[in-house]
Amino acid sequence: MKLDRKEILKALETISVAGEGNNMVESGAVQNVMTFGDEVVVDLVLATPALHIKKRAEVDVMKVIHEKVYEKAKVKVNIKVEAPEKKPEIKGKAIPGIKNIVAVASGKGGVGKSTVTANIAVTLAKMGFKVGILDADIYGPSAPIMFDVEAERPLSVNVDGKSKMKPVENYGVKILSIGFFTKPNQAVVWRGPMAAKALNQMIFDAAWGELDFMLLDLPPGTGDIHLSIMQSLPITGAVIVSTPQNVALADAKKGVAMFQQESINVPVLGIVENMAYFTPDELPENKYYIFGQEGAKNLAEDLKVPFLGEIPLVQSLRESGDIGRPAALQTATPLEAAFEEITRNMVQETVNRNKQLPPTEAIKITTMAGCSAVNKK
Repeated sequence: MKLDRKEILKALETISVAGEGNNMVESGAVQNVMTFGDEVVVDLVLATPALHIKKRAEVDVMKVIHEKVYEKAKVKVNIKVEAPEKKPEIKGKAIPGIKNIVAVASGKGGVGKSTVTANIAVTLAKMGFKVGILDADIYGPSAPIMFDVEAERPLSVNVDGKSKMKPVENYGVKILSIGFFTKPNQAVVWRGPMAAKALNQMIFDAAWGELDFMLLDLPPGTGDIHLSIMQSLPITGAVIVSTPQNVALADAKKGVAMFQQESINVPVLGIVENMAYFTPDELPENKYYIFGQEGAKNLAEDLKVPFLGEIPLVQSLRESGDIGRPAALQTATPLEAAFEEITRNMVQETVNRNKQLPPTEAIKITTMAGCSAVNKK
């Protein structure tokens, strides 16, 4: 008996691959059907390598041909697995009005991560961006001190019938920190779930409004807070801060590795080297590499991530943080120039990163002379 190919295809339209809605022919699982007298060869392409799915598909094909076409047909089923291409994943729940969320992290404490966050924020504001900082360093919040708003408290505002926290604002930057809700001499002794709950309240129960950039000042290390943040928010990218010495670079490498894990997959926008060198006022042409030379720059090259720039070890940088006026606010200084370079590089890397997103999620950033504008497609 000679089998009819059209009749076989019609029979295959009555079954589907387990877990898929359309029948095998409509879904494209059936790639080819060949007949040779009473023999038939069916080529299938499946999207999953699961053994039970493959076996079920093979049995279903043989059964439907025997029942609807010819019960004595000799059926051979060839199965090939082709997993669909993964698209970039947007993790977490987006906050309406916030276009880019950048996590500033360090593997090690004491490398100046909060100082870098504060100065990038005010530099972005000077460039014309709308900026916010979420101080996610639950156990060592420093944003209130660095922005001279220690005595301030977030007010309650009504947004669409819901009561929300209004972030404290200074120097054109909106700020929320656990430091606003604790006393200066009070230690925050919380387990992970309590800290995560507090962060979620500051993220989702706040009236952030329209922001081009939200900067997340993460705690040092690679722990529970980091995972909670990345589960809660679609992070655009991460900036890693390190000093040049080996002990800090070893931890910075772990910070990069954390974001690059397949299960996390947050793009690393680049590495910043803090305390790169010291230049005394009396010898302005001299550079003393107290903690080593270009360690973070070399690390960026080794890990194939961008190097955003270096910050010198300058006494005024520490003093400006202590009095609550970030150093980048000063004009015509080496520190202003350093933070401008780092910030512009970060913005450019954000542009590059966003070009890789699907069109419906793409964010367009147009950099102009002296300022920048951010728009969502």
